Amino acid sequence: EVQLVESGGGLVQAGGSLKLSCAASGFRIDDFAIGWFRQAPGKEREGVSCISMYDGITTYADSVKGRFTISSDSAKNTVYLQMNSLKPEDTAVYYCNYMSYWGQGTQVTVSS
Repeated sequence: EVQLVESGGGLVQAGGSLKLSCAASGFRIDDFAIGWFRQAPGKEREGVSCISMYDGITTYADSVKGRFTISSDSAKNTVYLQMNSLKPEDTAVYYCNYMSYWGQGTQVTVSS
């Protein structure tokens, strides 16, 4: 059974940092693309970042470029999202995605 479990969210002041984790089970992340999405209250879910485990290519939304970094640890079957210089507009529930599978999400709240 495929499962994605996010963790690492929390409350942080503007300018602070958080590192999100997405622990995968039921498949190996090595040959697939894993993405991070977020959804703020009253807004549609949007893509934040994606990593292609096959060739290591990473992509970022313009709004997070230079501040967020996606990475992975194959031994732990886990994908990470390091978020620096956080802004209040980064406040959202962050989700991990693999194909049609989604995690339960982790709340990130950035206070001004």
